[in-house]
Amino acid sequence: MRAKKVLIVGSVALLLTALGGPASAAGSGNTTVTFSITTGALSITVPSSAGLSAGTPGGTITGQLGAVTVTDNRALLTASWTSTVSSTDYTTGGGAASETISKSNVSYWSGPATATTGVGVFTPGQVTAAQAQALSSTLTAFTLTAGVGNNSASWNPTLVVAVPAAAVGGNYTGTVTHSVA
Repeated sequence: MRAKKVLIVGSVALLLTALGGPASAAGSGNTTVTFSITTGALSITVPSSAGLSAGTPGGTITGQLGAVTVTDNRALLTASWTSTVSSTDYTTGGGAASETISKSNVSYWSGPATATTGVGVFTPGQVTAAQAQALSSTLTAFTLTAGVGNNSASWNPTLVVAVPAAAVGGNYTGTVTHSVA
């Protein structure tokens, strides 16, 4: 019987040696993981054209331009931007004095945001018609402060044209420029 015990013990020892020895507790290991967050640009899209309704000398013409959208894909830790708006004078025919409506006769109001994405404080330059401002100088249209990461804002601004009593008939054309920085 003693020979059997030695044989069994010897077989177990041989088996443990073949399997790599007795099991031990697992250690730990570290894996360094890297990845990238891609960034983009700060951009603005505007309608290519807008037609306002007709009016009469001494009257008022009001109309919306269509959606203006600022998209900030810079993925910044502290994001902010300001969109501004400016205008040219509006002319018809040869652009003589009686064929020109000065940009100071055209008021702008951004209205509230129609859509926003991301984190931040989105603030319209002129939230209501009562806050409309003349485009005689560059105005703030919309801002973002306290932003984090990517964001966007859209609004549909309104123009109000105070037609001078001396204005002549015709189709008047001018340019409204939105910018963002």
